[in-house]
Amino acid sequence: MHLLSVNLGRATAVDYSDAEGGMTGIGKRPVPGPVRVSAPGPKATGRGSGLAGDAVCDRRHHGGDHQAVYAYAREDLDWWEAELGRALPPGLFGENLTTTGVDLSGAVLGERWRVGPELVLEVSSTRIPCRTFQGVLGEPGWVRRFTRECRPGAYLRVVREGPVSPGDRIEITHRPGHEVTSAFLFRAWTTERTLLPRVLAAGEALAPDVRETALAYARKHAGHGTVTPGG
Repeated sequence: MHLLSVNLGRATAVDYSDAEGGMTGIGKRPVPGPVRVSAPGPKATGRGSGLAGDAVCDRRHHGGDHQAVYAYAREDLDWWEAELGRALPPGLFGENLTTTGVDLSGAVLGERWRVGPELVLEVSSTRIPCRTFQGVLGEPGWVRRFTRECRPGAYLRVVREGPVSPGDRIEITHRPGHEVTSAFLFRAWTTERTLLPRVLAAGEALAPDVRETALAYARKHAGHGTVTPGG
């Protein structure tokens, strides 16, 4: 398990972004490294990305401590290449880290990775597709198609900062025993809302807004056949 590439984005004006000025940093490109990775601060108030030099333009919906680093597997990019009949270079999906040998959609929230000599990351959320993602891909119906296939990759928060470079080894140092993977959370958030109460099993690994949404759903549907927290 290791990194194939480390990818950074520059703020670029496009006609498919809802950010101020129509800017986006989604189309990222590989860099040689090392790149410093540190906690960016809360969403909407911090610098956005955990990677030095990486642009996050719509900080209302992206970036912050629980979306500090986005990782996507080369294996999933290869699968999409076959489906779409086109090349998908590292960084095109907006990922900071393109990995190999890691089942990212099957990564468990709270799972910890040591990347390279110092950096420690923790799986913290899932990727929800938006119109900016569809715009950069240029594929009609992309949001619906990406959602249907449920290959979201994973967001990670920074537990211990450090440098990251292409070729760095990834070591999983801790994996919780609950069922809440990135793909499970993705399904709960998009197509199978009745799963939301079950994501609470991830505990402190959940982003605050995800936890609040899951709790609200569980309370609203308690007694109507939906699994409640602890049930």
